[in-house]
Amino acid sequence: MSDARAEPTHVLLDLDGTISDSAPGIGRSLRHAFIECGYEPPTEEQIRSVIGPPFEVGLPSLGVRIDDLERVVAAYGDRYRDVGLFENTVYPGIADMLDALTAAGHTLSIATAKPEPTARRIIEHFGLSSYFEVQAGASVEVGVGRRTKAQVIDYALIQLRLAPADLGRVVMVGDRDHDVEGAHLNHIDCIGVTWGFGSTAELSGAGAAALVDHPGEVAAAVEATYRSVRP
Repeated sequence: MSDARAEPTHVLLDLDGTISDSAPGIGRSLRHAFIECGYEPPTEEQIRSVIGPPFEVGLPSLGVRIDDLERVVAAYGDRYRDVGLFENTVYPGIADMLDALTAAGHTLSIATAKPEPTARRIIEHFGLSSYFEVQAGASVEVGVGRRTKAQVIDYALIQLRLAPADLGRVVMVGDRDHDVEGAHLNHIDCIGVTWGFGSTAELSGAGAAALVDHPGEVAAAVEATYRSVRP
């Protein structure tokens, strides 16, 4: 980080593992898809390892053939769209975190590798839409369009009409290494949260600017990390 920068006004927030615990719905829908498509259903630990990045990144590590990805993802979506989507809970303290960030004058946006229409349904379901200036997510089709976290963050920055000179006042908040790496590829920092699906070692190894263990610590971490340096 530079020795002097303006206090940030834009905070990009991940969804799965940062705002909500989506593991039950994702896990049950993945097991359904694996069984439907003739694969051994994944364990809970395996499921947690693939939550966050696009499925074309994670599912091959669970034995899904590259040429079978679309079929497995389609079977997953058949259950997730109507059932698994709602097997999901907001982490305790998230509403207070969003209130604190907003009260501090920050503009909040979502930047998630979850398909954007699905992300929007979840945010609306939880009654959180009013907090976010932009709700940026991945493209729906596997392997096409915006799929990586870096691409989603870039899209969010474009929607926010932020120029390169503005990036010193933007920070990502997420729970996986791909949040950190995607932020760095867009020349912004990332605060890692440890209550989600990534580990402290994963986030630190990726180069997170700071780590927080509870939603109530996020606003202070943003302030401590990005406060203006005065003579």
